[in-house]
Amino acid sequence: MVPLAYAQMQVIAQAVEATGGFNDESLSAYTRGESFPTVMGDVRFGVKGEWLQPRVLQVQFQGISGHEVGQFQNGSRQIVVSPPESSSGDLIFPYAEALTAE
Repeated sequence: MVPLAYAQMQVIAQAVEATGGFNDESLSAYTRGESFPTVMGDVRFGVKGEWLQPRVLQVQFQGISGHEVGQFQNGSRQIVVSPPESSSGDLIFPYAEALTAE
């Protein structure tokens, strides 16, 4: 969440600096036509205000055994399954079958 929020604030800061103020119409017009370098990579907006390249990750917890909290400390159980260019593993589906197979 933090990198996404920081990137959003970077976009706002760059737009305010480029337009010289906080006028909503000026900021909207500027952001529709520009690309913004951020901590999340370059951001451009689509016609409805959406990010042209989505940065939302879908994750699945995998390889969990028992109730030991320590297995979650290093992030090795949290597998990014989407988008493909950011994935660190494959989606296990249906997940219930994977649990009974262990």
